[in-house]
Amino acid sequence: MSVVEKGSEGSWRNRLPASVRPYVEAAPLAAFFLGVSSAFPYALIGATLTTRLAQDGITKSAVTAFALTFLAYNFKFLWAPIVDNLKLPIIGRFGQRRSWLWLISLIVILAVIFLGVADPNQALSTVAVAAITLGVAGATLDIIIDAYRIELLEPRQFGPGTGMNQYGWRIGAATTGAVALLLASRFDWTFAYISCAVFALPAILVGVFMGEPKRHIESTTTKGLINALIEYFSPLLEFIKRQGAWVVLFFVLIHKIGDTLANLTLRLLFNDLGFSNEEIAFYDVGFGFFAFLIGIFIGGMMYVRMGLKHSVLVSLILMAVSNFSFAALALVGHSNIGMAAAVGFENFASGIGGVTVVAYLSALCNLRFTATQYALLSALASIAGRFLTGTTAGGLIESMGYVNFYLLTTFLAFPGVVLFWYMIRSGLADVSLGNAGTKE
Repeated sequence: MSVVEKGSEGSWRNRLPASVRPYVEAAPLAAFFLGVSSAFPYALIGATLTTRLAQDGITKSAVTAFALTFLAYNFKFLWAPIVDNLKLPIIGRFGQRRSWLWLISLIVILAVIFLGVADPNQALSTVAVAAITLGVAGATLDIIIDAYRIELLEPRQFGPGTGMNQYGWRIGAATTGAVALLLASRFDWTFAYISCAVFALPAILVGVFMGEPKRHIESTTTKGLINALIEYFSPLLEFIKRQGAWVVLFFVLIHKIGDTLANLTLRLLFNDLGFSNEEIAFYDVGFGFFAFLIGIFIGGMMYVRMGLKHSVLVSLILMAVSNFSFAALALVGHSNIGMAAAVGFENFASGIGGVTVVAYLSALCNLRFTATQYALLSALASIAGRFLTGTTAGGLIESMGYVNFYLLTTFLAFPGVVLFWYMIRSGLADVSLGNAGTKE
């Protein structure tokens, strides 16, 4: 039981419309604040760092190579079993999930400061080391936050909880990006990065007020090398024994290739089209944020009315088509209306997908291996796109131009749509689910 007791939820919630009440329960609200903290390291090594490097005159190939720092998020499943099974000394008495949440949050703060003081003009290699450090710390924070969220939410709260988590993630990313841009314009990038470390506090406070997740299942494996190896590989073995597991894993691997390729290069497009920091902050961060909120709301309605499978399918189609809007923007050139339309549609589609696809990945987990299995699934979801961005995106943009590049990302998004349609028709989308979405 968390320190936020059910009795304290108060009569004010009962006075709200029935459709709104699930979103303001303690666990979904906690998922919101977890999302805020989860997003900010990602934002600082993503679009924000891309803008910083581009403004310092770093070449496109070098800038896009920094997308490889995101590979920590793709390989986080390799050390996720440690988070699942290792009890920390001293602070471990507060619970497996909470103790890891607090420790990693502190490490993320230190990594943000490291990246903030690194100067691209003095030593680009130091910036790379700092970005990798923050990437590993941020990926580990994601591991514990995702496990905490899934185990904190009851099955009936998965829809609103996932939506609130996506609201938090987007607000965290948008606010971090906007604050960093504005502070960098008025002061410098070092001050901007160090100031953004404050976004680690929401997750820390969630651990304080919500307590240890009640659905968390502790490891029962005894010590010893053989048992340790069994424990390490158990999450993967449990998953691949399910019917259609390999098809599901392949879908997770390919479904975001086009979307990831497009999103990790957008700041290069905006910079080359001549958009200022203020325009990027207003349209990409501000206007896009509100479009994303609308998308999350629509995604929640789709989830309720269409069910998990068909809402996921529709969201995949919308996210694929959204890449085409950036090809149109590249063709039009510097246009505030064009940027608003492209950014608005992309964020609207991403908001819908943020509810439906994340809920689907969460429902695939087994509660005994929540941290490891969700780390594996979320890592696979973007590893191909991030690898291609870091190794070929800059060269592709320079050789074929932005218009053709974003047309290519649109084409690459559709194989995932077709595969998920097949999974629905064959029944694999149902039989491959875990117990995270059903067990109380």
